[in-house]
Amino acid sequence: MQQKIIILDFGSQTTQLIGRRVRELNTFCEILPYNKFPREDKNVIGVILSGSPMSVYDKEAFKIKVSELRGKYPILGICYGAQLISYEGGGRVEPCGKREYGRARLEYVDKQCPLFKGFEDGSQVWMSHGDTITALPKGFKCTASTDDVKYAGFQCEDEEIYGVQFHPEVFHTTQGTELLRNFVVNICGSRQDWSAAAFVETTVKELREQLGEDRVILGLSGGVDSSVCAALLHRAIGQRLTCIFVDHGMLRKNEFADVMKEYEGLGLNVIGVNASKKFFRELAGITEPERKRKIIGAGFIDVFDAEAQKITDAKWLAQGTIYPDRIESLNITGRTIKSHHNVGGLPEKMNLKLCEPLKWLFKDEVRRVGHQLQMPEKLINRHPFPGPGLAVRILGDITPEKVHVLQEADDIFIKGLHKWNLYDKVWQAGVILLPVKSVGVMGDERTYERAVALRAVTSTDAMTADWARLPYDFMAEVSNEIINNVQGVNRVCYDISSKPPSTIEWE
Repeated sequence: MQQKIIILDFGSQTTQLIGRRVRELNTFCEILPYNKFPREDKNVIGVILSGSPMSVYDKEAFKIKVSELRGKYPILGICYGAQLISYEGGGRVEPCGKREYGRARLEYVDKQCPLFKGFEDGSQVWMSHGDTITALPKGFKCTASTDDVKYAGFQCEDEEIYGVQFHPEVFHTTQGTELLRNFVVNICGSRQDWSAAAFVETTVKELREQLGEDRVILGLSGGVDSSVCAALLHRAIGQRLTCIFVDHGMLRKNEFADVMKEYEGLGLNVIGVNASKKFFRELAGITEPERKRKIIGAGFIDVFDAEAQKITDAKWLAQGTIYPDRIESLNITGRTIKSHHNVGGLPEKMNLKLCEPLKWLFKDEVRRVGHQLQMPEKLINRHPFPGPGLAVRILGDITPEKVHVLQEADDIFIKGLHKWNLYDKVWQAGVILLPVKSVGVMGDERTYERAVALRAVTSTDAMTADWARLPYDFMAEVSNEIINNVQGVNRVCYDISSKPPSTIEWE
C-alpha cells in the first residue's frame, strides 16, 4: 500500500510548498484541485486543505463539503482551509479590518494538542490573510493564539480535525516542519517509507502494468527531466522505448551532438532529427513570447509526429513533465502564466495515449531518482533548460545570427561556472540577448552593438528562486571574455531579480 496525503488546492501560491514539506517527511502526497478529491483511493491517510486568495463567505469562493471528509480522514486546514472548516461547521469568519501579514509570535500554545507537540513558547509563525476566525464551531477549542489572532490554531475535541491560520509550510514559520510532522506522522500514521528507491520500484511496476507489451515514444530534450523519464522507462520496458531528440536550432552550442553521445551511452534507442531550418522559417519576424512558445510547441509536435508515424506500432507518448511545469502552465483559477511545450495534451491526429511517470515530482526529486537509476552525474546535474531553448532568451525576433551570438556568449558563461566550481551551486544559469544596442569603445573606434544579461539563480524546486551572489571577479572575467570574443556584443549586465515577482526565464 502506497500511503499518501491528499492536499486539496484552493488556489494558494504556497500549496506546492506544502507538498514539498510533506515529501521531505518521506511521505508521498498528491496536490489536487479542491473539488477533485479521489474518493475511491484506499491509500489516503490524511487530507490537508490549502490556503486561498479568496474569502470563505464570498459567493464565488472555492468550497467543498468538509463534512463529507470528517470521520474518514484526519484533516488539517491551513489559513483559508482552517477558515473553511470553521465556517462550514457553524463558526464565524470576518474581515480583519487590516490585513494580517508577516511574522508573529504564538503567545499561547496548547502543548497537549497533538498538532503542537514539541512547540516552544513564543514560536514564530507567518501570517498572510485578510479574514480571521472570530468564533469557533461547537465542539472545537482554541489551541494557539497570537497578540492579534485569537484562533491562530484550533482542534475538534472529538475528531482528528485541526486548523491553523498561519502557514507552516513557509520558511518563516520556524517550527512549521514539526507541525507538519506531527500531523503527517503522529496523527495520520505515515510510515515515512516514500523515497527515490521506493518511487523507482513502484513506478517501474506500474509502468509495466500500464504499458504491457506496447511500444512507447518519448521526446527527449537533453534536460534532466526527459533524460530521467527515458532511463525509468528503459528500465521498465527496455527496447520497446524509442526516443526522438529534435534539434530546433536553438539548443546550446554543440548540445545536440554532445547529448546524443550521452544517450547512446545509456543504451537508449534514440533518433536525432535536425529541423532547425523549419523552426527559423516559422519564427521569422515573431516577437511576442507566447507566440514563440506556441510556434515551437506546434513545430515540435509536427516534426515529432513525422518521425513517430514511422513507428507504426507505437501506442504511447511519454513526456518528462514534472510538477512545477504543470503548476506554472495552469493554476487553479485557469489563468495561464506561460505555456510549456510539453504540457497540455496531444493532438488527436497522433492517436497516442499519454504517459507521464514524473508528473508529481519536483526537480530535486527527479535528480534523486536519476541517482537511484545510476545515471551519469553530467546528465543528472544539468541545469534546467527551457523547451523552446534560446528562443525565449532572445527578446524580440529570432534569427540564426542572433542564436549564434547567444550560443557563443552562453557557452562562455556556462564554461566559466564550471571553471570556477560554481555550476553545481547554481540552480539555473544562462544568457539573455537584449533587444537594445549601446555605445561602446573598442580600440580607438566607437561601437554600437548588442547588450546581453547574465542570469543565474538559486532554488530547490523552481517554484521560488533568488538571484545567485556570484563573485565579482568571476563576473568581471566572464564579462571581459564575452565582450572580447563574441562579435556584436559590447555590454554585459547581471539580472538581480528574484522569483516571484520575476520568473526565472525572461520570456
